[in-house]
Amino acid sequence: MTVNDLAWLAGCWDGSTDKKNATEQWMKPAGNAMLGMSRTVRNGKVTEFEFIRIHQDESGEIFYTAKPSGQNEASFKLIKKSGTEVIFENPNHDFPQRIIYRLDKDGSLKARIEGKNEGKEIGIDFPMKKMKCE
Repeated sequence: MTVNDLAWLAGCWDGSTDKKNATEQWMKPAGNAMLGMSRTVRNGKVTEFEFIRIHQDESGEIFYTAKPSGQNEASFKLIKKSGTEVIFENPNHDFPQRIIYRLDKDGSLKARIEGKNEGKEIGIDFPMKKMKCE
């Protein structure tokens, strides 16, 4: 498997709700990597942002590396790919420990973060629809 197998993730995605404007954008694979970014706007202000990289190292392992809202960078190893679903995991990260992306048959994208937070197992879903890139 290579990063090229994740090309279905490329494009712009809208996860907005009535309370927030949330978008995520992924560049097509090139050079064994995909670059992405996300932004959440509430009440006219950016409240969250993230710079993301999916990359393949020299050994062939694939990682999802995120730098959210100025925090420390964290990497998650690809542990499963099945069709248009991928699961990345870092059991040593505070939260989340798992990041999941799934492209559904209707063309919508489901992102999910999971893991333990303060001793409780938590899962948060981020449903998105494909949008035109601006």
